[in-house]
Formats: sequence, C-alpha cells, structure tokens
Amino acid sequence: MTEAVLSRSNLTTLCYIMQDDKYLMMHRVKKEKDINKDKWVGVGGHFEADESPEECLLREVYEETGLTLKEWKLRGIVTFICDRCQTEYMFLYTATDYEGHIGECNEGELEWILKKDVYNLPIWEGDKIFFRLLETSDAFFSLKLRYEGDTLVESKINTY
Repeated sequence: MTEAVLSRSNLTTLCYIMQDDKYLMMHRVKKEKDINKDKWVGVGGHFEADESPEECLLREVYEETGLTLKEWKLRGIVTFICDRCQTEYMFLYTATDYEGHIGECNEGELEWILKKDVYNLPIWEGDKIFFRLLETSDAFFSLKLRYEGDTLVESKINTY
C-alpha cells in the first residue's frame, strides 16, 4: 500500500445543520491533539477512501450527531492553508432537514447556537467570512484562507 493511501486525506466536509434561527455546532473539547481544540465548528470530517463529498458528509454527520440528513446543499469550497498542517480542501454544506435524535459525540459537545451569537464564540477568524456568505447569499463560493498559527493573514473570495 502506498504512503498516500495510508495518510489522512486533506479533503473534508463541514456541515451546519440549521433549525429555526440556530446552527448545530460542536465545541471541540474532547481531543487533546486537535487543531480545532476549544473552538466551535460545524460537524464533518475527512474523506475515507473512494468516498464522494456527499457520502463523506452523510457518514460524518451520522457518526458525530446520530442524525440522518434528508435535505442539504453544497454552499462552497474552502481552502485552508496553515503553517502548522497540510492544506485542507473543505466542502461546506448547510442542511435544513434531518431525522433522528442527537446523541453523544466523541469529539466535542453538540449545541444549538443562535446564528446571531456565533460571532461571539471562539471560532476561526475565517469562519466569520463564510458565515456572512451563508447568511447573505445563496451563491456558490470558493474561499481561500491562509493562516500563520491562529492568525488569518489572507482571504480571497470568489462567488458564482
């Protein structure tokens, strides 16, 4: 087996499940070696071998929340460049319909957060950019974010 097959994929999904005026978010507090430690993020994760973005999305949402998505939309692609890890290409989704009940998550605490309160949480600075895009436009977007440590040093947006 090649080294590329054994290494962790740099392709990921992230989903913000919406209900009324809230997002389902995860407070990443359970893993010690976690680039997102103590931050609030959506649910999602790394692609497994031969998965499509949608297959990864559905698997990750179910594994982390216990929910099965019934309606979702690909909103954009986010390129994260950081001096502490490999570049990550993230497929960003929102979801508006699901079935099941939220269960325990081994990566963090799940909580419904009012959309207006998201900006007051410890989130990545670049996340604020895509939250504004999610709130103000239905256009598909490509967002490039470059970090040095935890500091956002560059952002570029293209909408389609």
